[in-house]
Amino acid sequence: MAESNPTESTQLASKICNQISSVLSTTTTTKTPALDVLVQEIAAAANRNGRIFVYGVGREGLMLKALSMRLFHLGLSVHCVFDMNTPPIGSPDLLIASAGPGGFSTVDAISGVAKSNGARVLLLTAQPDFGSSVKYASAVAYIPAQTMADDDNVGAGEKGRPLLPMGSLYEGAMFVLFEMVVYKLGEVLKQSPEVVRARHTNLE
Repeated sequence: MAESNPTESTQLASKICNQISSVLSTTTTTKTPALDVLVQEIAAAANRNGRIFVYGVGREGLMLKALSMRLFHLGLSVHCVFDMNTPPIGSPDLLIASAGPGGFSTVDAISGVAKSNGARVLLLTAQPDFGSSVKYASAVAYIPAQTMADDDNVGAGEKGRPLLPMGSLYEGAMFVLFEMVVYKLGEVLKQSPEVVRARHTNLE
C-alpha cells in the first residue's frame, strides 16, 4: 500500500473542507439558515428555563453528543436520550433530533413522545420536504448535504470513490455547524470563554 505524503494529505483535507463549506454556504429563499434556527431554538429554550435533549442514530448521534457537551459548557441543562440520568421531557423543553435521510423509526418514536408531552422538536435533516420525521417537528434545520438517501458518488475523487461516503458529508457539516452554533450562543447567552472553560470536567 502506497504511503500518503503531506501534499496529498493537504489536498484531501482541502477538498473535504470545501465540500463541507459548500453545504453550509448554500442558501435558499424559502428556508431559514440552519445556524439561525438552531441558535433561536436553543436560546429560546434557555430563556424559558427548558432543558435540551438530543438524539440521533449512528454518526449523527455522535455529532449531537459532541454538541451536548458544549451546550453543557455554555451552562445549559442538556441530556442525551437513553442515558441513565435522562429526565422526563416536558413543555418547556427542546428535543434536537437528526434524521439526515428524512426519517428513522427511532427518531419518529422519540420525537412523537416529546411532542405529545408538549416539548418543542427541532429536526435536523437533509430532506426537509418529505420523510417520516418532519411531521413531528416544531422547527426544521435544513442541512443540504449528501446522506445515505442519495449516496450516488457525489464529490467522487480521482478513483471514482467519494471522499465523504454515505452520510459523511452530512455528519461533517453537522460538526462544523455545531461549532458555529456554540460560538453564536456564547454571545447570545453572554458566556465568557473563562466561564465556559470552568465547566469542563476535571475527572480526566
